[in-house]
Amino acid sequence: MDEQINIFKALSDATRLKIIWLLTNIDEKICVSEIVEVLDEYQYNVSRHLKILKQAKLVEEVKEGKWVYYYLTPIKNEFRQLMQEAIKTIPESQINYEIQKCKKLLAERQK
Repeated sequence: MDEQINIFKALSDATRLKIIWLLTNIDEKICVSEIVEVLDEYQYNVSRHLKILKQAKLVEEVKEGKWVYYYLTPIKNEFRQLMQEAIKTIPESQINYEIQKCKKLLAERQK
């Protein structure tokens, strides 16, 4: 039950929940600077939130060149599957501004 408690604690913060929501619904790797811009947060705060999410094994990171990208940890059990499905049900209207900023940044990245 420790895994579930750690996950719920990690998701108890609005910023961390937004990060997971973005990673779930955008379905792309995102770097810290992109999350900073999308959520309009300080880099220190975003890095701290990502560390907590990583400790809860909700996100993983991969280094590509000088950039570190974060993505959702692959789902390995039913609890994680149900948790991710629940997060997907958060209405886009609750985070619409952040979604639009993120899509714009990802489109610019591919240019």
